[in-house]
Amino acid sequence: MEEVILNEEAIEETTTAIKQSSPQTNPRARSHVKPHVNHQNRFNSELKKIKSIDFNCDLAQSFGVYKNKTEFEMLDYVSSVNISTGFHAGDPLTIKKALLAAKEKNVVIGAHIGFNDIQGFGNRMMNLSDDETEAVVIYQVSAIMSFAKAFGLEIEHVRPHGAMYRMAAENFAFACAIAKAVKKCSNWLVYYGAAGEVTANVGELVQIPIAQEIKLDKTYTANGTVDYSIADITNTNFSLKRLQNLLGSSQVDNINRGVNFVEANTIHFSSGATNSLELVKQAHEIITPIPVNFNKVQDSGWV
Repeated sequence: MEEVILNEEAIEETTTAIKQSSPQTNPRARSHVKPHVNHQNRFNSELKKIKSIDFNCDLAQSFGVYKNKTEFEMLDYVSSVNISTGFHAGDPLTIKKALLAAKEKNVVIGAHIGFNDIQGFGNRMMNLSDDETEAVVIYQVSAIMSFAKAFGLEIEHVRPHGAMYRMAAENFAFACAIAKAVKKCSNWLVYYGAAGEVTANVGELVQIPIAQEIKLDKTYTANGTVDYSIADITNTNFSLKRLQNLLGSSQVDNINRGVNFVEANTIHFSSGATNSLELVKQAHEIITPIPVNFNKVQDSGWV
């Protein structure tokens, strides 16, 4: 298995470039952004329809007596699932149940990794060294890979959870450390991350397949990041209109009443909201989701 050695100068240069292009960190950058429209994403500066997209949700987000029944009901409407690995959620029996349920529904399986924080459900920030990050990621991904193999299954992607996800969306060096560890497990695993420059640059530098993710229930800032200080959106009609706009123009509305152009490969559906099941059902009626890897094969012209 080929090992990727990251150039620390390249990471630092890319991190600086991302910060300098952000209106929040560079006042000069703010004057170059047209009102109400964010053109920062170099992959998408014009209207583009999205013909196919993946829907993903988390599974095994339970532990012991704490159960989440909604997540299994969502399996009929998604094309990929992220199975918790035991650090932030998921005990052995729950993980087994999730794997077998995903196999029965014929959906793509991925590892849902997080910080070792079962009490805080993986939502507490942790400052890990690169060595610690590598060990934490490889431990969790390898566990699900082996578990899946026991039932004749393979995993295709890795998606961070909670605080790890949020940190990876903002911290380029940390995201690179995660992606590098994922690639050590397999060159073929897809790294799921928040849509934007950080995830795109991680894919280029680490040379790992990526899936840029949008969340219909989150509020986005003008620079394309999620504002986690604002409560999740539970208005189903609003989220469905957002989906239709995303599919029709590759745009997501932001808090400034403008839009951001995005590169979107997958949409994450939370199972924790009161309208979670209703939202994913109605979204499925708008477009039938297709797994990320199959979409990539389609785009290549092989099928």
